[in-house]
Amino acid sequence: MTGKVLITGAAGFIGFHLARRMLADGWQVTGFDGLTTYYDPALKQARLEILQAQPGFTFEQGMLEDPGRLTGLTAELRPDVIIHLAAQAGVRYSIEAPRSYVQSNLIGTHEVLEAARTHPPRHLLMASTSSAYGANTKMPYAETDQATHPMSFYAATKIANEAMAHSYAHLFSLPVTMFRFFTVYGPWGRPDMALFKFTKAILNGEPIDVYNHGDMRRDFTFVDDLVEGIARLIATPPGETPVGPMDSLSPVAPFRVVNIGNGAPEQLTDFIKAIEAATGRTARQNLLPMQPGDVPATWADASLIEALTGPLPQTDIRDGVARFVDWYRGWNAR
Repeated sequence: MTGKVLITGAAGFIGFHLARRMLADGWQVTGFDGLTTYYDPALKQARLEILQAQPGFTFEQGMLEDPGRLTGLTAELRPDVIIHLAAQAGVRYSIEAPRSYVQSNLIGTHEVLEAARTHPPRHLLMASTSSAYGANTKMPYAETDQATHPMSFYAATKIANEAMAHSYAHLFSLPVTMFRFFTVYGPWGRPDMALFKFTKAILNGEPIDVYNHGDMRRDFTFVDDLVEGIARLIATPPGETPVGPMDSLSPVAPFRVVNIGNGAPEQLTDFIKAIEAATGRTARQNLLPMQPGDVPATWADASLIEALTGPLPQTDIRDGVARFVDWYRGWNAR
């Protein structure tokens, strides 16, 4: 399956990797991104330059929340698929600057939904987060579990996005798949993410802040594995028939939520050991209590995505971290 795809957040970490993958698969890709200053714009620009060197890629700069901007763009492009990844990211930053999450994640996502309603694609795919599971203690997290107790405002906006998208799917028969991502990492990652911060500090001989005294587990998902999941899901828009009892398919709309994660949580301490092995340095750890808005563990039930697409690749954490560290050394040596 190929055609025309619109990817919001194309200069971001996941958007960049997805756009590159889809170009390689033969898609015509239009990237949309605001190139905001939440983190170093030079990193976003470097990703964008790689994409712009590829045949089949075009770029539009703009803010999601600009009224009618995306509707006008989809009227011109008539994309077969829309993949909405752009968002104000970060659990901790949502405590400091909640208004930016209202603008990007609520108003901006409404503009995406309006664009899709006005010019319907074959499939609208949108990013959510494992943070939506919030205070749930049953693990692994399954898509059929309730997601009603968010622990951060970031998570609250993403749960709202899921509800907004479901209403559009119901009202306008718009096929929508929501992804709940689980701790994605890899080359070209964001500077506010743990792997980037830890690697930078360790190589500079600086201490790293380790929360909950290191007693944290995360379902670390290598970015190429995640992108493979998205690419496969494009061809499986929600229909009318569930694939099994694990299916989150709505009873009243072509809408489902899908976890994309390894289904194998790792201790944060093992993640740090993988960075130490890749850098050849020992981390100096500043052990701290749990941060507000954070959760001690995440763990994806991957049975639904496996039923929809088959088993996804699972990059070993040591290999994935080593690939990031290799990239980081090259990036830092520019």
